[in-house]
Parts: sequence; structure tokens; C-alpha cells
Amino acid sequence: MTRDTPIPDTITIHVPFRVVKRGGRKEMVLPEGGAQARKPDNTLVKALARAFRWKGMLESGEFASISELAEKEGIAFTYMARLMRLSLLSPELVDAVMDGHQPANITLANLMDPFPADWKEQHALWSDVN
Repeated sequence: MTRDTPIPDTITIHVPFRVVKRGGRKEMVLPEGGAQARKPDNTLVKALARAFRWKGMLESGEFASISELAEKEGIAFTYMARLMRLSLLSPELVDAVMDGHQPANITLANLMDPFPADWKEQHALWSDVN
């Protein structure tokens, strides 16, 4: 069997995408309709883990106050208090973050700003939770 046209040595593939910064890291964004596998934001996952750990330490009575815990952990009280607000996120949002399917506007930087404690209001604020 013979071939009429030779097989080229190289093939060039063009994939349209853009690079954006999200939460201090660079991420590739495909055009509309392009399937993009998201992976968990490790910084956000770590922050959630710390928030729930600290909440558990306070609820167990291991520490009497946030300021006492902050001193033990060697972290500024104000930072710890802001980070602990993450423990108020709805379970659906926490699951979405852990799976890497959180809305693009849920970054650690955005979550450090005040957000509603009410879960329905959170979902309205970040409406494209998967």
C-alpha cells in the first residue's frame, strides 16, 4: 500500500486562550463554550481548613478567645478574625471550593472582604455555584 501524500514531520495546533490572574496566580481561560477542567484553589482550600480548625479549637474550649488563639498561632488577631469568617460559608460553596468548581469571583482576596452570613444571600452574591 502506498500513500499519495507524505505525512508531515510536525503538526501545529492553535488553541485560543488567555491568561488571567486570580488570587495571585495565573490561570488559563478558554473561550466561551470551551470545556475547562478546574482544579481546587490550594490557597483557598488551605484557608478554609485553617478557619474550620480554628473554629473547632474555639468551640471545644481549648482556647477562650480568638485573641488567645491568635497569639498561640503567631498570627495577627485581625487576620485570624477575617479568615475565620470563611467558616460561615454555605456547605454548597465550601463543597464547590473543595471540588474546584467555585465561581470565578470566589477567591481568597474577595472572601477577605465582608460577605453575608445568610446562605441564601451568599448564593445570590455568587450565583453560578455548580
